[in-house]
Amino acid sequence: MTINILSIAKNEKDHFEPIAKDYHKLISKFAKIQDTALFNKKIAQAQTLGAKEAQKSYSEAFESYLSKSYNIMLHPDGKIVDSFEFSKLLSDKMSINFFIGGAYGFDEDFIHKSDKTISLGALTLSHKIAKIVLLEQIYRGFSLLTNHPYHK
Repeated sequence: MTINILSIAKNEKDHFEPIAKDYHKLISKFAKIQDTALFNKKIAQAQTLGAKEAQKSYSEAFESYLSKSYNIMLHPDGKIVDSFEFSKLLSDKMSINFFIGGAYGFDEDFIHKSDKTISLGALTLSHKIAKIVLLEQIYRGFSLLTNHPYHK
């Protein structure tokens, strides 16, 4: 299985990186994991213009990553799932793409291209925190699916 995490973010080293690397190592026992941060001049410029322009630039950046994979958008209006429901999203799939939007989220057209839209909760999270929470839930999900003691 391959898991791709795609986010609108500058590819910078920060204090979250060691945590993400730890989860990548843990998850790699169950699946190949790739983490791609997308941020270009078009996105930077669009964010200065407004929400619609920014959302359009995010969709354009992500478009080529929509594939035969199972596509899951992280969005505040998505379905809130518990860890058991989340683990079921990981089962029986060859490849999963998780999309984390930028500051202005996704436009509706892009959301409709997903197979599933979920929310990590009612709180607004920075993309860096959202990614750490997502990685932890991916590892927890695989632990549940394989009866690994981590979940307890």
